[in-house]
Amino acid sequence: MKSSKKIGIIICDRYKNCAGGKCFRSMKERVGGFSIYDKDEELELVGYTTCGGCPGGNIEYAPEEMIKNGAEAIHFATGFVVGYPPCPHINQFKEFIETRYKVDVVIGTHPIPEKYLLIHEKLGTWNTPEWQEHLKLLLPKQQIRLDYD
Repeated sequence: MKSSKKIGIIICDRYKNCAGGKCFRSMKERVGGFSIYDKDEELELVGYTTCGGCPGGNIEYAPEEMIKNGAEAIHFATGFVVGYPPCPHINQFKEFIETRYKVDVVIGTHPIPEKYLLIHEKLGTWNTPEWQEHLKLLLPKQQIRLDYD
């Protein structure tokens, strides 16, 4: 019998009209933030919502709903990282959810598209150890990044 993991996804409110295609694709393909799960493990989406807009009014309540639906991990969508500017609250959001709800928070869903990597490198956006840590799962091989452009 396959093991399963229930996942919630929170997206940046700037992208509230996003249909989630890249997130769902990466969940299926086990790339980006979803590369941490075994390919044989079934992933079930149990919640998908926005942060509620700066400074994240929905962060306080959405995880509870997701956990009631069985969420064992919550992913912050890659939009928190690639948007300009990247979310200045991401660390506080992660710390709050993990402390309040005792659930793992993973930064990222789909791989960073190549076009976003290039502009953020040019701007020096992620030139801190903290941001480099956030990017670990989101920068696979160039071909995968190009596939997500």
